[in-house]
Amino acid sequence: MNHQQASLFLELPPYRLHLRQLQPVATTLAPVLYLHGAVENGRIFYSQNGKGLACFLADRGFIGYVADFAGRGLSQPSLAEGLQQDQQQMICRDIPALLNYVYQQHQQKVILICHSWAGVLAAASLARFPELADKVLAKVCFGTKRVISVNSLARKLKIDLCWNTLAPWLGQRYGYVPAKRWRFGADDEPTQFLCDTVRWIKGAPFVDCSDGFDYQAACQQLNWPPLWHFAAEHDQLLGHPQDVQAFMHEAAQAEGRYTLLSRANGYQHPYDHISMLTADTAKQEHFAELISWFNQLI
Repeated sequence: MNHQQASLFLELPPYRLHLRQLQPVATTLAPVLYLHGAVENGRIFYSQNGKGLACFLADRGFIGYVADFAGRGLSQPSLAEGLQQDQQQMICRDIPALLNYVYQQHQQKVILICHSWAGVLAAASLARFPELADKVLAKVCFGTKRVISVNSLARKLKIDLCWNTLAPWLGQRYGYVPAKRWRFGADDEPTQFLCDTVRWIKGAPFVDCSDGFDYQAACQQLNWPPLWHFAAEHDQLLGHPQDVQAFMHEAAQAEGRYTLLSRANGYQHPYDHISMLTADTAKQEHFAELISWFNQLI
């Protein structure tokens, strides 16, 4: 590896957010903040043996900060210890704090890379606080959708039954959603956060679940930084290509770049919602394309 890793903590009482810093051995080109999606943590972007997008970019000079949202990953305390959080706290407090922290460390614009639901939350943060967008060099989203519109057996089982019905019931019973124990996610979720996502996934308007702030209207007014959305041909539920494109239109991001990772478009791996970030072939394909794009923006 051509980078070193260390753990940092951002104090946001009553919790502290874990950041995995990936420091290039050679010159630092630009800082990158990585935000993970629902029922996962920052490990979707890195490993200690050098695999993942954050490691790939760090080896090429991009210093990385991989966040664990509150109660997930190595952030403290854990959800099992009673931590509660809703979606608005992440939009209005955590994401702005993370972005400001990385910006302050380097005094230069930050590349923001999001997986799945994090892309929605980050868009909401930037729309609600336009001054944050001035600190973003580019925003990249992998499999980001807000509404799941596809109607299939997988949707009925995994979304309607598991996510929309079983998960909230588990949250009421345990005080948090034990997704890892019940094997429908890599990490657990706060109950209220999950219930907020359910409303949006079902198609409720893109407004705040707590105070009604109109994110869709705010998105129309924002001067967006350069954007690139990736969808995967074999991601037929959690980031279906049609839902990714629908979110781009809804959030006034339709003029951003859009890439479908498919065989027809020259990509060799059958990428899905997870493997678009974890497959070894990504390094020679869309990860390499990102490097070229970032170098043009710097």
